[in-house]
Amino acid sequence: MDIASVIVDVPARQTDREFDYKIPVKWKEIIQPGMRVIVPFGPRMVQGFVTGLKEKSEFKKLRFIKEPMDLEPVLNDELLGLADWLTEEAMCFKVQALQAMLPAALKAKYEKDIEITAGKKNELSSEIRTFFGDRTALPWKEAVDSEYAPQLQKELKAGNLELIHYVKNRSNKKMIRTVRPALPAEEMANAAENLKQAKKQQEIIRQFQQNPSPMAVKDLLKQTGASAGTVKALVSKGILAESEEEVYRDPYENRSFMKSDPFILTDQQAAALEPIKEKIENDQHDVFLLYGVTGSGKTEIYLQAIASVIEKGQEAIMLVPEISLTPQTVKRFKERFGNQVAVMHSGLSAGEKYDEWRKIHRKEVKVVVGARSAVFAPFERLGLIIIDEEHESSYKQEENPRYHARDVAIRRASSHNCPVILGSATPTLESFARAQKNVYQLLTLSKRMNNNALPSVEIIDMREELRGGNRSMFSETLFKKLEERLERKEQTVLMLNKRGHSSFVMCRSCGLVINCPNCDISLTYHRFSHSLKCHYCNHEEAMPTVCPDCGSDHIRFFGTGTQKVEEELAKILPEARVIRMDVDTTSRKGSHERLLTAFGEGKADILLGTQMIAKGLDFPNITLVGVLSADTMLHLPDFRSSEKTFQLLTQVSGRAGRHELAGEVVIQTYTPEHYSIELSKSQDFDSFYEHEMMMRRSSHYPPYYYMVMITVSHEDLMKAVGVTERIASYLNGCLSKNAIVLGPVASPISRINNRYRYQCLIKYKREPLLKQHLRTLMEHYQQEMHSNQLQISIDLNPQIMM
Repeated sequence: MDIASVIVDVPARQTDREFDYKIPVKWKEIIQPGMRVIVPFGPRMVQGFVTGLKEKSEFKKLRFIKEPMDLEPVLNDELLGLADWLTEEAMCFKVQALQAMLPAALKAKYEKDIEITAGKKNELSSEIRTFFGDRTALPWKEAVDSEYAPQLQKELKAGNLELIHYVKNRSNKKMIRTVRPALPAEEMANAAENLKQAKKQQEIIRQFQQNPSPMAVKDLLKQTGASAGTVKALVSKGILAESEEEVYRDPYENRSFMKSDPFILTDQQAAALEPIKEKIENDQHDVFLLYGVTGSGKTEIYLQAIASVIEKGQEAIMLVPEISLTPQTVKRFKERFGNQVAVMHSGLSAGEKYDEWRKIHRKEVKVVVGARSAVFAPFERLGLIIIDEEHESSYKQEENPRYHARDVAIRRASSHNCPVILGSATPTLESFARAQKNVYQLLTLSKRMNNNALPSVEIIDMREELRGGNRSMFSETLFKKLEERLERKEQTVLMLNKRGHSSFVMCRSCGLVINCPNCDISLTYHRFSHSLKCHYCNHEEAMPTVCPDCGSDHIRFFGTGTQKVEEELAKILPEARVIRMDVDTTSRKGSHERLLTAFGEGKADILLGTQMIAKGLDFPNITLVGVLSADTMLHLPDFRSSEKTFQLLTQVSGRAGRHELAGEVVIQTYTPEHYSIELSKSQDFDSFYEHEMMMRRSSHYPPYYYMVMITVSHEDLMKAVGVTERIASYLNGCLSKNAIVLGPVASPISRINNRYRYQCLIKYKREPLLKQHLRTLMEHYQQEMHSNQLQISIDLNPQIMM
């Protein structure tokens, strides 16, 4: 095969197709589909993906591939096929689909140099010659930042210098220096005899006489207390030989995992596992919805299902939401399957992620536990994919390619003929409706493990508290229960439904709320820096002392943030030890794990946090869960807000009383009569499902209808409105009478970063030509989008309506 079809790393409509390149003779045997290559594209070099090989091309003049970036394919045939499907389904460019499947370290880094044009050195001015010295090329950054920038520009124009773009591979392997004996055993003994004066050198030789296997220099120095010079001397004498060896960066190297054995299953668990194992045995594809109350032992079913996959010599992918990828989850899998597990999540460095990915690619592991992107793990013998907490919205990626991990999992599993398990105590309405229609197979766990009762839930009306004169953020009931827990030395989880110290700053005299100048959204007060910040465009300004509008000094922050709750706790329960978990305290690597470990070891009485503490925690001593603000999500402009509220309250209630001690839950709210809050009291998902489905049917929302959200943004308001109007009228003209096109309307956040945002929403049941019409739209506006003036994003089945 002389010609390679290549998808180039230029995400634009015109370049979204295969380009043919000649393969240089020396790489004919090497280049294969699924490899990354560097190719010339226009005047520059770019990364490309080889998608196929062929004998001839219909184009006469072809350029050559510059060089391969890999020695073996990074994407297998199945993943290349999946990229075609993803391009169609998520309406993205092919290169975006291919990039999504690789760890960050394998995404190319583009650099540029300024080089002296061949044979032109003597034509350069003397200053520029001096600036280059004996180098023939300079990094672009160094050149631009220097005082010679204007002269360099002149020389570039004259053709004496040229700008060279090149592609740099970001993946670097971690290498360590190792040493080993370079002589046979007797000669080593003689060498030790001759070195009586050099005690440390002798000690190192003895070390190798006892154990001749290679050893990392770092470890050798630690064990013997010798210096690097001592080792160097032995290498130069030819007694030891030195080499560089590749090692994996292991994020868990300082942790030891005790091997755990499978538990004996309850009757319900065994009944749920049986049909899953049957499909695994017979290599059959099916989708199971494992619907089990919190604490019913879903994880044990996952572990035993994976064990039967490994027994067959196959591999498994276990997805968990980013937020609940707690060290606890990792620990359970590492204890059961040891080194057969690779872990991928955002807490790892790019290098660690790359190493975990390579373990999978090299077939050194059988199980991958990870967040959304782990669904693309390059396994070739997949036997099972599990999606835990399948209702989590973080399984949907919010930038291109806008894929949902559940859809990708089902697609991959059908091509591997293996089952998918979706697990949740509060499945999405879409999944539950599919299970009701037997599209998915429903498996139910209605009892907790060891038959523990679900925690008792009390709902407190905060309006009554206010009327009774209690202005604190803690109701009388919650405060009393907190005191009891401190006396009994039991632990409490307090969840606040938002982040930061407080939500917004308002003047009590004139009612002015301080907004971001670039976005239509209120600024958030951060106590740490005593400043106001915008969580969309990063604008920051000092907290004013008087109202900028009326000059009054009655300017205050409203709302409650985790820092503020922590201060209040310190006032009312000074003896309580509090661990706070929110965006600010968990942003550093490993901090999430450190805080949870401390809480698990009993170093705190109260774990206070945002939604990140609602999932996956399993501590025996938690007997009280308090939700300080159940309503925050109810008032978002999103048709799923009731569903999300019910899910969150059920999940966080499930953290209490999971072991011997009984659990209690207190939910504080200003709308206790809302059905999502009332029904979360009894964790009654079935009644919630019926109620919510009636609302969805009457308003034409999923699961009765599919949805597409089109968002248009532009710096000019009239342009944004005009384009959205034209899109809406085009769709109204070409879709069937049953489709509903709503809009154009301003987005709930109508301006971000000085760009106005308008949207229209399509609700439909069957529109076979819809994607074709959407593509036509994108092609029509291609020119304006290319200059970045206009942005149009299409989100199929959106999870976030903002």
